[in-house]
Amino acid sequence: MNALGNNWVRVGTLDDIPARGSRKLTVGETTIALFRTSADQVFALEDACPHKKGPLSEGIVHDGCVTCPLHNWVISLESGQAQGADEGATKSFPVKLSDQDILIDLTGLGA
Repeated sequence: MNALGNNWVRVGTLDDIPARGSRKLTVGETTIALFRTSADQVFALEDACPHKKGPLSEGIVHDGCVTCPLHNWVISLESGQAQGADEGATKSFPVKLSDQDILIDLTGLGA
């Protein structure tokens, strides 16, 4: 990871994440899942479902959401909020693309 001023950190390139897939990175004690949609949007969530802390990075990416592999909770990639009748949220992190580089704002993690 390369610091780029403020709390934005380069964490890889778009090609590092398969379409409709994910990649994990660890910052201190926090594991973050980076998700890429079929439209090449990238989102970052803490890699822990709000239900039972299941690994969201191993879930299925679809329609702007990820489905947790443990109990099928659907989590918004944009907000980290559980969808439907489920309640709870996982931490989301701002992401931006600079050409093919993925930058994530790690404010609050001491990065």
